[in-house]
Amino acid sequence: MAESNLAEGNGLTPEYDAILIVGFGGPEKPEDVMPFLENVTRGRNIPRERLEEVAEHYHHFGGVSPINAQTRALIDDLGPEMRRHGVTIPIYWGNRNWTPMLADTMREMAGAGVERVLAVVLAAYSSYSSCRQYREDIGRAREEVGPTAPTVDKVRVFYNHPEFIAANADRVREALAGLPAEARGRVPIAFTAHSLPTSMAASSAYVRQLEETCRLVAEELKIEDDRWSLVYQSRSGRPSDPWLGPDILEHLQALRDGGAEEVVVHPIGFLSDHMEVLYDLDEEARLLCERIGLTLARSRTVGTHRGFVRMIRELICERLQHAEAEERRAVGRFGPSHDVCPVDCCLPPARPAAAYAKAGA
Repeated sequence: MAESNLAEGNGLTPEYDAILIVGFGGPEKPEDVMPFLENVTRGRNIPRERLEEVAEHYHHFGGVSPINAQTRALIDDLGPEMRRHGVTIPIYWGNRNWTPMLADTMREMAGAGVERVLAVVLAAYSSYSSCRQYREDIGRAREEVGPTAPTVDKVRVFYNHPEFIAANADRVREALAGLPAEARGRVPIAFTAHSLPTSMAASSAYVRQLEETCRLVAEELKIEDDRWSLVYQSRSGRPSDPWLGPDILEHLQALRDGGAEEVVVHPIGFLSDHMEVLYDLDEEARLLCERIGLTLARSRTVGTHRGFVRMIRELICERLQHAEAEERRAVGRFGPSHDVCPVDCCLPPARPAAAYAKAGA
């Protein structure tokens, strides 16, 4: 597998010619769905019937994932935010799995004479699938373009950035405001994130970072420790393979069995309300709650929250020579993450031959 070839850096603040927003990508019409899923699962020997099963999630919503539109909206808000702070370099966008594809965007940048790029990967936490795999895909795109391809650095993960914490807290407040006043001080909060194989989680700080983000958001909201839980969703692999849990549906059932009447579910592991949020929470979880008599209030992801957009601009500015000086801000126990990933960071687990597809974006 090609390595990322990200510029390693030397501790100095470099100059960049462009910003690259790196997303997951998603289908924008029904005929895109199967080719998209084939891209997501390439090289993993996924049975055709599994892809067809996942495709039905997309067809339930007209064959369109909202993720590309959400990424466009984020870029539309980021441009003016950057210009207000004196950053006028262009913003490009490339996806791992659907148009605009990373290699095409890399080719476009090379044609425009761009030599050095700062990438913002739309993932808040460290794991193979949310960090290293993006770096590998950037490396493959550079190899495809050849010697004229720009070098690419990546901004740090931002799970503990104060603006990220505040934006998530705001979204939970919105959900709480929709509940009866008497329920707001006792309702359990279920923070949910994408499940991973435990072997993948073991090679990264994914769980630790998620737990810290949840703790910081709960602290911001003055929610007691016994009122919130970190749970997982969107598990895909073989039933015999261990994945992170508890699963959101099992957790909701346990809450109801324990006497809970309401729950706030906040998708803290996701940045936008894309397909996995819509299908796994707004369809599957909501149907379960209706069946068992549990009122579900699902809060929104950070999306284009003004604080989240500010945070991206701040992460960019802290790496630019010509931008105003920016402190490397972080809150909580662990400080700001590294700008350059160590060689052994987020190593991939060994994949079983009969792995299954994830639902996608």
